[in-house]
Amino acid sequence: MAATALKPSLILPAHPNELDRRRIERALKSRKRYRYVEPTVAPVDEGYHVQSPCCSRNIDKDGGVVDVALLRHDPTNAMWKLFWRDHAQGIWELHSVHKRLTAAVDELNADPERIFWQ
Repeated sequence: MAATALKPSLILPAHPNELDRRRIERALKSRKRYRYVEPTVAPVDEGYHVQSPCCSRNIDKDGGVVDVALLRHDPTNAMWKLFWRDHAQGIWELHSVHKRLTAAVDELNADPERIFWQ
């Protein structure tokens, strides 16, 4: 039996995928800030969207769910882009670029400037 080549339109993107989504969820349990809330990780085009209840009330006075981060894979450059949410302007801002997903999640977890976990 001859091997058949997949047409480019039939090749699925590497991200998002359920395995990495769960890895991110698990890794977020070791974050430095707001450890008492349960963030969610949802798949988006070429990446993952992190949301969490707003316990500080800095962003949502009612404590609703707010955007925390966006992790996007750039397949052309094989890099991960980590975005933070500028809630005042309602836009995503690029924070950093990483070679590995784990490095991007480590940066999100540490959050030394308190950009993500507000």
